[in-house]
Amino acid sequence: MRVSRRAVVAIFVPILAGLSIAVPPVASAAPAAPAQAGLERFLDQQLSWGSCADFARTDADRQAYADPKFDCTYLEVPLDYANPDGKTARIAMLRQKALDPAARIGSLFTDPGGPGGSGVSFLPSLAGLIGTGEVAQKFDLIGFDPRGVGVSEPTIDCSDTKEIDAERADLDIDTSPEGVAQTEAEYKDFAQRCADRVGLDVLANVGTRDVARDLNIAHQVVGDEKLSYVGYSYGTSIGAEYAEQFPGSVRAMVLDGAVDPSLNPVESRLTQARGFQRAFDNFATACVAQPGCPLGTDAQGASKRLQELLRPLIATPVAAGDRTLGYTDAMTGVLTALYSESLWGFLRDGLVQVGQGNGTNLLRLADAYYERAPDGSYSNLLEAFPVINCVDSDRLTDRQVALEISEESLQIAPFFDAGTGPSNALEQCSFWPVPPTSEPGPVKAPGLPTVLVVSSTGDPATPYEDGVSLARQMQARLLTVENDGHTVALQGANACADTAATRYLVDLALPAQDTTCSRQTPPAGG
Repeated sequence: MRVSRRAVVAIFVPILAGLSIAVPPVASAAPAAPAQAGLERFLDQQLSWGSCADFARTDADRQAYADPKFDCTYLEVPLDYANPDGKTARIAMLRQKALDPAARIGSLFTDPGGPGGSGVSFLPSLAGLIGTGEVAQKFDLIGFDPRGVGVSEPTIDCSDTKEIDAERADLDIDTSPEGVAQTEAEYKDFAQRCADRVGLDVLANVGTRDVARDLNIAHQVVGDEKLSYVGYSYGTSIGAEYAEQFPGSVRAMVLDGAVDPSLNPVESRLTQARGFQRAFDNFATACVAQPGCPLGTDAQGASKRLQELLRPLIATPVAAGDRTLGYTDAMTGVLTALYSESLWGFLRDGLVQVGQGNGTNLLRLADAYYERAPDGSYSNLLEAFPVINCVDSDRLTDRQVALEISEESLQIAPFFDAGTGPSNALEQCSFWPVPPTSEPGPVKAPGLPTVLVVSSTGDPATPYEDGVSLARQMQARLLTVENDGHTVALQGANACADTAATRYLVDLALPAQDTTCSRQTPPAGG
C-alpha cells in the first residue's frame, strides 16, 4: 500500500519452530462459485502466450522480458460486469512456467500492490528472488496488471510527463485558505482530466471489486479450478475481496503487508502515519548509534532534526545532478527508504548530502517511488493510485473532520511536519466524478479455507496491527515477522518467512499458531 502525498497529513536466516501443520478441515466449505451468466465466452477463451517484447514499458522491462523463460498474453474481460456483452478490457499477464512440469501443481498469481503497481513488471524480479526453489519448480508464476494499470487496456492515463513533473514540483503544503483553495483546484483539475482522457465508464469500473472478478476468470482460463495467490500490500485488498466474492474458489492465499478493510474512515487515514513514524524512529535509532549520523546523537530529537535539514528546501531547492531537489521530493525520498531497511544506509548518506547542498540520493529515491525512468518518462502508477483508491473508498466531505485528521496526523508523525500547520483541505476523492464501488467493512468470507497472513513488526505502510486485524477477520493463520520493511515473504529477506510461505503454497501446510520469525539482518543497500 503506497502512501499518497498527503496521506500522513490527511516492492520489494532464523529457524522457524513447528512449521508444518496441515490445514484443518473446514466444517462447511463453500462450493466453488458457479459461472455467472453471460461470462461463458470469457471463461472459454484460449490464451495466446508469446513474446513479451510488446509488453515492455522501460529499458529495464525490455532487458528482463528478453529472457525466453517469460511469455506474455492478454486476457479479455468485461469492462462492466453488469453488461458482459458490452465493452471489454484486456488484462496483461506475464508467466514463468513451472521449472519441473512433471511436479506442477498449477499457477500462482501475484500482485505487488499500489494500487497501480504492475505485476507484469514485478514478476521477473520476484521470480529472481524465488529462484529455483519449490515454488518455481511447481507453479507457473503469473504476474498481472490489474485493469487500468501498466500495459492492461484501457489504461488509466490522466497526465502527461510535463503535468506529472509540475505536480511533483508543487509543494501543496500551504494551509492558508488560499493554499487550500489552490490544492483543491488541482484535485478538481485532475479529476476532470481523468474523466476527459480516460472516460467515466472506465473510471467507474477499475476498482478492486472488479479486479477480483477478473482474477476469477484468469485462474479458470489458465486451467486451475481454484486460485493460488500471493498478494503484497494493496494486493492483500485484492485477495480479501476475492475471498469475499469467491470463498469456495480459493486453494491457497498468502497476504503479506495487509491493508485492514475494517478501519473506520478516520482511522484508515491515520494508520499509515503511525506506521511511518515507527519506521522512522527505528531508522533514527540505528542512525544515531553510528558516528556522523545527520540526525544527531539522540533518537528522541530525530524528527525535529530531520525537518531542520529539509524545511529549507521549501524556499531553496538544492542541486541534484542536472535537476534540483525540493521539499516534497525530499520527503518522498525519506518515505521511500523507510519501505526497506536495506535502504537505510542510502537514506543516511542522502541526508548528509542535503546538509552539504546535494540532493542526489533523495531525488533518486523519490524517482524510484514515482517509477520515473532514466529518460524522464513515468509509468501510470501516479495516475492509477488515486483513480483506484477513489472508487475503493468513502468520500471525505466534512472540513472539520479533515482538519481533525490533519491535526492528529501531525501529532502522530512529527517527522513529516513541514511546519505550516494542519489543513482543512478535502481530499482528491472528495471531488471524484464517479461513485465508489466498495465501502469499508470487515471481511466476511464464510467457508474460506484457512489462508496465511504475513505481517512485519516494522512495516511502515501497512502496520503490523493491520495484519493482525485482517487475520482475525478472515480466520486466517498469522505469521509474525520481525522485520523493518514493507512485505517480506518469498523475497529472500527472511528465510523463516520464505519457508513458511513455501510449505503452505506447495503442501497447504500452515505454520504453527502464534509463530514469529526472528529478525534477519538485511544486506547493505544503496
